[in-house]
Amino acid sequence: MAELIPHPFGALVTRMFTELETEKSIFDYPQKKFFIGQYGRDYSVKFHGKNSSSPLGPASGPQTQMAQNLVLSWLGGSRIMELKTVQILDELEIPRPCIDMQTVGYNVEWSQELRVEQSLHEYVKGAMLIEILRASGKLDLAENFGDVLYDMSVGYDLKGIQSDKVRRFIEGMLDASEVVEHYRKQIPEQYRQFRNLDFQTKLSDTLTLSTFHGCPPEEIEKIIDYLFREHGLNCIIKLNPTLLGKDQVRHLLNGIMGYADVHVPDEAFENDATWEQAQGFVERLGLTAKTLGLGFGVKFNNTLIVENHRNFFPDTEKVMYLSGTPLHVLGINLVKQFREIFGDQFPISFSAGIDKTNFADTVALGLTPITVCSDLLKVGGYSRSSAYYKELNSRMDNLGVSDIESYILKAYGNAEQALENIGLGVGNVSGPDVPLADACRKTLANGGELRKVAGSEAPVANETFEKWLSETKLLNTKTYVDEVTTNARYGIEQNSKPPRKVGTMLELFDCLTCDKCIPVCPNDANFALKIPPGETEILEFETNNSGWAVTGRKTLKLEKKYQIANFADFCNECGNCDIFCPEDGGPFVLKPRFFGSLESFQSFTNHDGFYIEDEGTERCAPKVFARFDGKEYRVSETGNTVNYSGPDFDIQFSKNDLENTISGEGKSSVSFLNYEIMQMMRSAISATGSGSYVSAT
Repeated sequence: MAELIPHPFGALVTRMFTELETEKSIFDYPQKKFFIGQYGRDYSVKFHGKNSSSPLGPASGPQTQMAQNLVLSWLGGSRIMELKTVQILDELEIPRPCIDMQTVGYNVEWSQELRVEQSLHEYVKGAMLIEILRASGKLDLAENFGDVLYDMSVGYDLKGIQSDKVRRFIEGMLDASEVVEHYRKQIPEQYRQFRNLDFQTKLSDTLTLSTFHGCPPEEIEKIIDYLFREHGLNCIIKLNPTLLGKDQVRHLLNGIMGYADVHVPDEAFENDATWEQAQGFVERLGLTAKTLGLGFGVKFNNTLIVENHRNFFPDTEKVMYLSGTPLHVLGINLVKQFREIFGDQFPISFSAGIDKTNFADTVALGLTPITVCSDLLKVGGYSRSSAYYKELNSRMDNLGVSDIESYILKAYGNAEQALENIGLGVGNVSGPDVPLADACRKTLANGGELRKVAGSEAPVANETFEKWLSETKLLNTKTYVDEVTTNARYGIEQNSKPPRKVGTMLELFDCLTCDKCIPVCPNDANFALKIPPGETEILEFETNNSGWAVTGRKTLKLEKKYQIANFADFCNECGNCDIFCPEDGGPFVLKPRFFGSLESFQSFTNHDGFYIEDEGTERCAPKVFARFDGKEYRVSETGNTVNYSGPDFDIQFSKNDLENTISGEGKSSVSFLNYEIMQMMRSAISATGSGSYVSAT
């Protein structure tokens, strides 16, 4: 089901705590893989003057459009949430599948899949869930790891951004009081203590602008100027990799990295802003921001538009958007080019092929935030980000540092040269700068928090530290670009092997049960269904003048300890789980699909699946609605009597004596295979309590 349907807030709260208590996980993310900080370690950074407990965040994309996605990102250690871009056109037909992570990353998805108002509500719900989780004390959150920021994103042209729809979204992010109060009332009675929390109502006053590929530079400048003056927002412009120019992009992508089959069309360079144009509007907008007392920076970078040379997306898609590994090299080269012109004057946000190895590299460049998308779509999903911190911690330990600024200064061994460059070199210092320079070198050699030594409380000393840190960032950038540009790990040879397929086709039940499909879904649509292994007798009946008679007996055998299922309300049919499933057919297509409401079950008649009524009574079990091969079935129970109906039959029987009590109307033979499957589904969902979205509705 390609249309996403937000989940009730109260059900999310219940699911979150029930699952943590019973399954030691939250939204299918195992507790043992949470990253909740490390005592004695300070990853905090500043973003537009506000404190964040880490520079890491999910990029605007599939990991940031629904409430549960934000919680999952937070559990993985993300602390700056770049929310998915919203735009005036919020009823788009997006091709399916829309994500191809077989090798590097390609997509044809470029906007929110919810209505604009729904997006606002999902962002508020996600922030409230995180605040509730923090306040619960259920997680042993490290002392310096609680600050989280939300960065909104809008697009894609001035007219759309000035529309009432997008304006109301921005105003809602600046003051979400009404939405917060709406959901405060929905916190279940069982968790009523959280109704008194001082939830954040100014969800965001920062914005990253996303523009069309080919958006005119003057349009970009007008949009940011409007956002500055009309809404008072601190702004970041997301820029395109085409800024490197046609020759350099093709030299890096097709030449050095060897992606010979990836072609960037000439029109991409002709329609996008040139480097000179971008330099011009950055200078002018920087002055405007300074005059207005607002923050301003750039982001490297957007995806790269390329010709659709693969057979994954529909033929109607002539172009697609490259992300992932090769984009990292392009993005880092853009950072270097930008800093050669502007130095450390403007903050740089970064999102291009981040993974567990290069996250620590980019932290050393002083980039904030550093956001991730493609890598979190691979096996392990959100939990992959905990490995980012493992690598960063290892490097910080080796350097003897405990904070990000000290790590930047020591990461590439450029701090001494940076002191030289700012006039504090050995033999070049005199007067009051001598003890300051000596203290910096001593702490650099022996360890300690360098800002405390170099900055202290003196304004002059603090200014010196900022210069030292900035100069080190510039030197680190040059060092890293030289290292990364020709690094084989970004080339075609190490990024051309697709996930393994075993050649078998998925069926409704029993698969390899490798669990890959559950975490790779950014919306947490796939889940484990607890149906115990065993054999079930399947009866077949025929009707004649004397009634119904058994004409056949078969066996349905389940061998796996649990089954895989799909929650339709959260599945946008992106196709990512199919990429990583070793079998063919796609879990989101062939595994049991559950709908969150009877309305959605009845609306999406081209999708097979189940809806289980959420309320039964002591005498009446929950009704089960199902669709098999496009035909609808229904099971209901009242006391000991079962009613089972389908496209050409409506029968009744005692649930304790089917063979001898069956009666009703039917045109032909009736197999009880679908009935037994429906009963299995009801039992499995009932057994999970509130541990799944289906049972927590």
